[in-house]
Amino acid sequence: MTRVADDSRSGAVAPMQFSRRASAEPEINLIPFIDVLLVVLIFLVLTTTYREQMLLHVKLPVAKAEKETLPVKPIQLTVTAAGDYGLQGKLLADHTAAALSKVLAAQLSGDTQPVLIISADAHSSHQSVITAVEGARLAGIGHITFALRSAADAPRR
Repeated sequence: MTRVADDSRSGAVAPMQFSRRASAEPEINLIPFIDVLLVVLIFLVLTTTYREQMLLHVKLPVAKAEKETLPVKPIQLTVTAAGDYGLQGKLLADHTAAALSKVLAAQLSGDTQPVLIISADAHSSHQSVITAVEGARLAGIGHITFALRSAADAPRR
């Protein structure tokens, strides 16, 4: 057996003295956290790029305000908000497509390519405009134009 530390004077064995380590403060290691966030960021970047390819690419039509050449005398049909029809400034009594076609056919006066301009009120019903178009079709008018105002001329609300 080995004697560890003995005091030669008293003959007793001296206790061992352990040195205490300085208590280390707890640390948060951020490097693995940053690595995980970087992987998540790369995943999100890659998935959003593929999502863009799945979108539908639609080219919307553009209206051009070029002046169209019309025949000498186009037929002017007006549709009011109440659903009344006016032809060349005169109010019509009957509101059916058949009656409109008879009146429109009388206005043709032998024109081979007649043009009908429909001026409908912004608050007129969709059915009233469709009835006017149906009457024009029954009268044999193939070219129908809708009158409108440009956005610059419209009143501001």
